[in-house]
Parts: sequence; C-alpha cells; structure tokens
Amino acid sequence: MDMKAGLLASVLGVLMISVSAAPSAAKAKPGSADLILTDARVYTLRWGEPALDGTPAPDAPQANGRWHPDAEAVAIRGGKIVYVGSDKGALALRGKRTREIDLDGATVIPGLVDSHTHFVELGAKLESVDLTNVATEAQAVALVAARAKSVPKGEWIFGAGWDEGAWANRYPDKQQLSAAVPDHPVVLRSLHGFAIWTNQAALDAGKITSASPVPVGGEMRLGADGEPNGLFLNRAATMVDAAVPPEPLAVVARHALKGLSQMASDGYVTVHEAGVPAQAMAALQQLEDQIRLPIRVYAMLSLRDPALMRQWIARGPDRDSETMLVTRAVKAYYDGALGSRGARLLADYADKPGHRGISGGGYGFDQDLAMAAMKAGFQLGFHAIGDAGNREVLDFFEAQFKADPGTAQGRHRIEHAQVIAPQDQPRFARLGVIASMEPPHAVEDKSWAEDRLGPQRILGAYAWRSLRREGARLTFNADNPGSDHSIFYGLHSAITRQDKQLQPAGGWYPAERLTIEEAIRAYTSWSAHAAFREGQTGIIAKGRWADLTVMDIDPFALAGSAPEKILAGRIQATIVGGKLVYQR
Repeated sequence: MDMKAGLLASVLGVLMISVSAAPSAAKAKPGSADLILTDARVYTLRWGEPALDGTPAPDAPQANGRWHPDAEAVAIRGGKIVYVGSDKGALALRGKRTREIDLDGATVIPGLVDSHTHFVELGAKLESVDLTNVATEAQAVALVAARAKSVPKGEWIFGAGWDEGAWANRYPDKQQLSAAVPDHPVVLRSLHGFAIWTNQAALDAGKITSASPVPVGGEMRLGADGEPNGLFLNRAATMVDAAVPPEPLAVVARHALKGLSQMASDGYVTVHEAGVPAQAMAALQQLEDQIRLPIRVYAMLSLRDPALMRQWIARGPDRDSETMLVTRAVKAYYDGALGSRGARLLADYADKPGHRGISGGGYGFDQDLAMAAMKAGFQLGFHAIGDAGNREVLDFFEAQFKADPGTAQGRHRIEHAQVIAPQDQPRFARLGVIASMEPPHAVEDKSWAEDRLGPQRILGAYAWRSLRREGARLTFNADNPGSDHSIFYGLHSAITRQDKQLQPAGGWYPAERLTIEEAIRAYTSWSAHAAFREGQTGIIAKGRWADLTVMDIDPFALAGSAPEKILAGRIQATIVGGKLVYQR
C-alpha cells in the first residue's frame, strides 16, 4: 500500500468525527454531493479584505471584536465546492453514495498553504538524527554516537537541527565528534541550513583539506593545526554537500513522500517547495505521474542548478494550476543568514564590527540566469535576509521592471524579507513584490537578533505590521525543517509575538503583531494569490477547489480571549480536491 492509500485508509476511528456512507454499489442521484461536512464552524474568508491596520471589513462575521462562523456546512462534488451554508441546505444534496461527516463543532477554514518549505529535507530529517532543541555540543555528539551503534561501519550518518544562530559564539568543531564516531562520515546540518558540522571521516571521504578551494561567500574554519576543523559556514556548506554521495532517485522520492505526508497530517493542502534541484524535480515528477502526491506541490526551481534552469527556461513555466505538481517559480539565493552573520547589512554587525555579511555574486547569485528566468515568465523568489540584501534585491527588481515592463507582472517575492530599512518598506507595495515571511523566526531569533542588529535596526526586522501598513502583500510559512511548521505555532507567533513558553510577556516588539484574520489569510487566501491561484482556492465558496483544513479549536474565537490555547490545537482532517488525505 502506498503512502497516499495509507492515509486515505486512516479514516476510521476518528476522534469527535463520525462518518456515515451508503454502500458503494448504490447509484448517485444527479447533482448529489460526494462529501458533505455538517455541524461545523466554517470561516469562509469570502468577506472583504481587512484594512492595512488590521481592521476587519464591514461585512466580516464579527461584532465588537468577537468573531463568529459564517457557515455551518460544506458540500463537495467532483473535487469542488458546490454548496456552503446551513446544514439543511447541504443535506438537501445528499444522495445514496454521499459520505456525510458530522464534525461535531470542529472548525473549517480554507486549506492551509505553507508557502516556503523544504519538505524533501523534512522527510530526510525524519530519518536522520534530530538535533532540534539540543543545547550543547556534547548532547549532539551523544545522539550521533548512539545512532552509530546501529549503522554499518563506513555508512554516512546525517543529522540536522542544531541552531547556528544560538550557537554562533560557541560553534562546535570536529574533535569531540571524531573521537566519538571515528568510523562513519558524519554530516550535521544546522537549523536553517547555513552551517554544516562534520567529523574527520567526512572530511577524509570528501578529500577536504586546507588546500581545498572555498566558495566566495563561505568560510571553512581551520583548527590550530591549520587543517579544516569540521565547521563550514554559509556558502562553504556546499563543499560538504559535494562530498556526500548522491542519493538514489528512489530515496529522494521516499523522503519527498514522507515530508508531504507529514504536511498533510499537519493540515496543509499545498506546499511551495523552495529551491528544487534536478534530482528532487525528477522525483516529484515521478510521484505525480504515479498519482502518489497526497497534497499539491508548487515547485520553485533552484537557480543554483544552471542545467535544470536552462531546460525550464527553454520550456517555460507551467500555466496549468489544476495538476498536483505545478512549476512556475524559481528560488534565488542572494545573501546568508542573520544567525551565522552571513546576511548582508547596510552597516556593520552590532556584535562584529567591520563585518557586514555577503550578498549577490559573493553569495553565488547568477544575475544573468535570474534575468532570463524572469523574461521566460517565471516568478522569482529571492532569499534575502539583511537590510542591504533586501535593498539590493528591490533595486534588481526595479531595474528589471524598467528595462522589461512585462516582468513586473510576475508576482515576484522576497523570501524571508527579514530586515528592512524603513525607507525600503514602501517599495514592496510600489513594485508589487510579495513579502514571504515566517512568524516562527521572530520568536525563535529574539534571543540573539538584537545583538546582531542593535536597538534601531531591530525595529525593521520581522516587521509584519510595518510592511502591511505600507500596503505590501504577505504570505506566511515556516521554512521547515528549520522551524516547527505547526499552524497553531505559526498563528500564535503572528498574533502574540511570543514563543511557546509565552515569553516575553506582552510580546517581542508587539507593535508588529497581526490580527488573527490577517494571520489566517497569510496561510490561505494570500498564499493562494502568491501562487496565482486566487481564482481557484483561498476561500470557501461555490466553484472553488474543495481544499479544506479541519481543526479542533476555533482560532478566531481564541485569539481574543485566550490566545495561548491556540498552541494546543490539533488538526482533525485535511481535504484536497474533495479527497480526505488525512483524518485523526
């Protein structure tokens, strides 16, 4: 049984959800629904957009700050929504083959979209040594050593999740790791992927020495003996990537399915995979051909794969949004990360005088290839973190739009848009550039971000409200596996600016908070717009795709009364194209 079939088979034994269906041999009456959801708290989002300060539209289902659902039932036929409204109205479409699900008061919202994922990496991480939340080098080494006991000698061991931002002033080296695990090459990727930590066996396997060329924009740390100490930062991480034997296509496909299945169980109907290289693209195409993709994939090709890019530039972007795999965007990398001090800043790092990070050609950005992709009709999503990096990307867009006005219609994006100088914030709306941002990053980085930026520049960091106020379009995501992609964590971060321990009291720079409606739209209707799909999905309405997320809490209600309870929410069901791909 494949992964998708396994998920579909899990519909029995559901907590708080009862299902009734007639025998499959019965004939459906004309116009009857395939699936009806009743007794639900449905928030359709089909009312007007909120104002830029977050004030709900006049027709929004709320009064005196209190939200209420605007429907209680949804009927689905042929993968699309055919009715939204009352239980009675939906049940009028019941036929002999209709499946009816009584949701017992659960909340239904438009299907969640994570607009910047690395689900192939997520799948691989689920099989690797998990170093997320590991506090010390010794703890990480112990976990790897424990894994090595069950791995044949000489086989590579992978791990991921140690925090390159929190560890920046006490980075590990190869000594402890090599002593504890001498017989396996070990590659430990950092939380956000901007650092790699290895042992001596991995250096030997990759023939990496002090004489090895280091890519511009990267740093290979050396030990007292003048040889590599096992730590590679920013672009130097590619040196280790090149040393790792390529994974078979079947393994990449397995990781992709594992990651997608996890996203489905976490309520997501669509993911935007950021930076897909050739092998992963082949695996995704194979999965689509085999009808095995459980949720929709919006692929963003990697600009760092020139051969793949040339193929797609000659072919042009996909124009059909109906297939499960759609490729019409490109991920470009412009600067490094703030935690590892690779993000390009306009002035020196507050905690490292004389250093401003790296960007552009210094970080491997191929401007000519990016321009060719734009002219071919691809949407560009630029990774940009620092205020200088973001300004330079905005300058690039502005110059390209002036030279070729047709490229301005591409709904181009800046991924992360993490630190923005005040004078650059209005440029997003003026240029029509979407800010693709991660609420979890703000509450995860707060312990060290101000150390990097100082008290003034931090005011332009993770600045969701400031960008909204200037008219910028937003889309939210988690950039997993670097951050927890739980929608409940994402929503809580967005509306409170607090971490999972509810710190700090009152929120971290709370003026940048969003309302619950804005936060949910940033994971649904605004993300639909970011993928050119606002006509097919993003709201719950007749004729739209039947992509829905069901959860056991009402975030609209809790946001005003007990926002901390949002963190305890659980996904009850995920519906994609009218099919139940996950159910608790």
